[in-house]
Amino acid sequence: MTAQNDIGGSSSSRTSAGPAARTVRSGIELAPESVFGFLGSADANLRQLEKLLTADIHVRGNAVTLTGTAPDVALAERVIEQLVSMVGRGQSISPETVRHTYSMLTQGVSESPAEVLSLDILSRRGKTIRPKTLNQKRYVDAIDANTVVFGIGPAGTGKTYLAMAKAVQALQTKQVTRIILTRPAVEAGERLGFLPGTLNEKIDPYLRPLYDALHDMMDPEAIPKLMAAGVIEVAPLAYMRGRTLNDAFIILDEAQNTTAEQMKMFLTRLGFGSKIVVTGDVTQVDLPGGNRSGLRAAAEILTEIDDIHFAELNSSDVVRHRLVADIVDAYERFEADGERAALGNRAQRRSAQPRSARR
Repeated sequence: MTAQNDIGGSSSSRTSAGPAARTVRSGIELAPESVFGFLGSADANLRQLEKLLTADIHVRGNAVTLTGTAPDVALAERVIEQLVSMVGRGQSISPETVRHTYSMLTQGVSESPAEVLSLDILSRRGKTIRPKTLNQKRYVDAIDANTVVFGIGPAGTGKTYLAMAKAVQALQTKQVTRIILTRPAVEAGERLGFLPGTLNEKIDPYLRPLYDALHDMMDPEAIPKLMAAGVIEVAPLAYMRGRTLNDAFIILDEAQNTTAEQMKMFLTRLGFGSKIVVTGDVTQVDLPGGNRSGLRAAAEILTEIDDIHFAELNSSDVVRHRLVADIVDAYERFEADGERAALGNRAQRRSAQPRSARR
C-alpha cells in the first residue's frame, strides 16, 4: 500500500482558517489482490467507511483517494492501513471490523487494531473465533496470564463465549484435562418448579447457552462422548459444593445471580492446575428478596489479591446487533438519571425539614 499527499485550497483560506482547515488530498494504492477483501461483498466495507469517516473517500480500481482536512485524512489513512494489514494476513473483514477498527483509533489506544483483531483463539470449519474489540483482547490476555479472571460487562460483550473458546483451546492443547461449566439456577421472573419434566430437564434451560457455545466450537458428535467420559461437565452451581477441582478450566456464568456465600463456596473449589473464569452482568441481578450479588461482593473483596484479575467490558464491546449497545447505554443513562433524581429529592426533603427535626 502506497500513499501520496497533496495540499489544496487558496492561500487566503490557509491563512484565515489555519493549517488544520486546509484541504488535503491523499492517494493510496492497494495491492490488486487486497482490493476485494478491503471493499467487502457488494462494497459493504466501503459503505461503512463512508459513514464513519469525515474525509471523502473515493475508490477507482485499486486506487483510493481521500479528501478533507489534514486530521480527517490522517485518521482515514490509519483506518485503511489497519484494514489492509488484516486483509494481507488473510483475515476476512466485515463492516463490524471496520467499526471496531475506527473505534479503537478514535479512542487513542496504543495497541494496533490489526494486532488486536487478528488474534486467533479457535478455528473450526472455516470459522475463526477471535476478540473483536480492545477490551475483549485484554480480557483474553488476562485469562492467559491469571488463575482467576472475572469478566464483568453487559449482555452481548462476549464474556461467556470467549471464556468458552479459551476453555476449549486449553483442553485441545492439553493445558487442562477437563472443562467444567456451571451457572446458578436462578429464575429471571419465572419459577423453576413450574417447568415440566425431571430435575435435569428443569435445569437444562439454564445451561442451554453453555451447550450452544460448545456446539459452535466442537464437533457436536464428540460432545456427548466427552460429557459421558467426564471431560466436559455442565452442571448447576449447587453441584460444586464439597468438591476440589484439579486440572480443570472452570467457568461460572451468570455470576451476578450468586449470593456472596455461593461465590465464596465456588471460588474455594479451585484445585491445582486449574483456571477459573467468572462472568456476569451486575446490572441484571435476578436474586430474590433483594439479596446482594456475590459478583458485586467479590469485586469489592478480591481486587487486591495477586493472580485474580477483573476485566471490565462495556457497551463499546457489544458484538450483537448494533441496537444492543444503544439499549445498554440508554438503560445506563436512565439509571444514572434516576440515582441523581433520588439524591436530589432526598436533599430537597432534608432541606425542607425544620432544623429541630434533623437532630
